Amino acid sequence: MTEINYWLMKSEPDVYSIKDLRNEVNTLWDGIRNYQARNFMRSMNIGDKAFFYHSNTKPPGIVGLMEIIEKNLIDPFQFDENSKYFDPNSNKNNPRWDCVRTKYICEFKNILTLKELSETYTAEELTLVRKGNRLSIMPINKNIAKELLSKLEKF
Repeated sequence: MTEINYWLMKSEPDVYSIKDLRNEVNTLWDGIRNYQARNFMRSMNIGDKAFFYHSNTKPPGIVGLMEIIEKNLIDPFQFDENSKYFDPNSNKNNPRWDCVRTKYICEFKNILTLKELSETYTAEELTLVRKGNRLSIMPINKNIAKELLSKLEKF
């Protein structure tokens, strides 16, 4: 059996929120256009867990948990000329961008804010708190993930 890894995946709540995922049950996590974030996504395994993080809101923070249920999927929007995620340099024979499918697990009773995370963890422990970090996907150390899970209560 593959060991479960933990991730943090950001979304702006006015674009796609934890409530949207709860209503849809699962979704393609598409639109990633940063190579490092894409490479993190490529290293995900089915069964991995991801903290759902609301970004670009007040306050930003961890709001829920989801599971990776499919991986190595082609991001269809890279080929859609009407999409903001269209990439004219991506080739259908060798796509540049891919995505995963995530499944809703839970929404936490309380948000764990970026401020609280910054007061608890160093940038070495949790990449999210590094100044200027704009990555939309990042790995979370298993021990840190377990600490975060113990701090968060499920609905």
